[in-house]
Amino acid sequence: MKKDQPSAGRRSLLRAAAALGATATVGLLAVEGVGRSPRPSAAGTAQATGAAPAGAPSASAAAPSASASAAAGGAAGPEAVPLAGSPVNATAYRLRPMTSYAPSAVRRVLPPVRSRPFLKLSGAGRAMVLTFDDGPDPRYTPGILKTLRKYDVPAMFFICGEMADAHRGLLREMADDGHVVGNHTWSHPLIPSLPPSRIRDEMGRTSEVVDRELGSAPLWYRAPFGAWNKHSFEIGAELGMEPLAWTVDTLDWTEPGAGTIVRRVREGAGPGVVVLSHDAGGDRSQSVAALRSYLPWLLDQGYRITVPRR
Repeated sequence: MKKDQPSAGRRSLLRAAAALGATATVGLLAVEGVGRSPRPSAAGTAQATGAAPAGAPSASAAAPSASASAAAGGAAGPEAVPLAGSPVNATAYRLRPMTSYAPSAVRRVLPPVRSRPFLKLSGAGRAMVLTFDDGPDPRYTPGILKTLRKYDVPAMFFICGEMADAHRGLLREMADDGHVVGNHTWSHPLIPSLPPSRIRDEMGRTSEVVDRELGSAPLWYRAPFGAWNKHSFEIGAELGMEPLAWTVDTLDWTEPGAGTIVRRVREGAGPGVVVLSHDAGGDRSQSVAALRSYLPWLLDQGYRITVPRR
């Protein structure tokens, strides 16, 4: 046994090597852990962020033409036809110069501060955009996704952060199907009634959830109730997003009947039109049924269902 025991000098060398290996391992773990956060329980997240716990109720195409983009950047603004998971740190999200640490070739260029939202696509031919607000909701969003998948068309979903945080599987399904996920604030408040800090919190928390779940933050946002103000345009640009409103409002939130929703979409159809519907915020079974009717009609009429790209 004595022959198997290392000498004092060898023991010292082995101890030094072990210490060096441990240091290297700690360094590797620290590097691999950059940007990752622990995923606490739903209760822990709600307490830390003020987010509603899982289940709580809640209030992909052609790009716009160069001429439209140029007009949008002008002084007059864009053309006017008018389950709970990781913690969210809204105040820090993309409001510090994160891209300053990246090579200049990959830095994200922020959009200009608009004075009005985009209302339609220009120069897109017979193309239309279908948008759905307030979700995701497990009662209605799957039905809308199923119909869009059947006809192999993309759409835009302007999600509320508290709903997305509670139903992350649906959020991933939207992205996996090629749909554009936009920011519709965290809790669907009336933006002009909030101070800038609250607007930043509402929009920042939602972008954080999307970024952590899908790997990239939203590039588009929409103000709840279509109520925009100067601060929302400024903060949206800080977060790297462009504002998109709509051309045709189906008013499906009033539950007018699937037939009425279909009629409004048909009557409002046209080149570049953006249609507003909802997949959450109330009983949206009429919206689900209406989509099954008007989507094949739009395609039969030669319209191409698309989403804006940036």
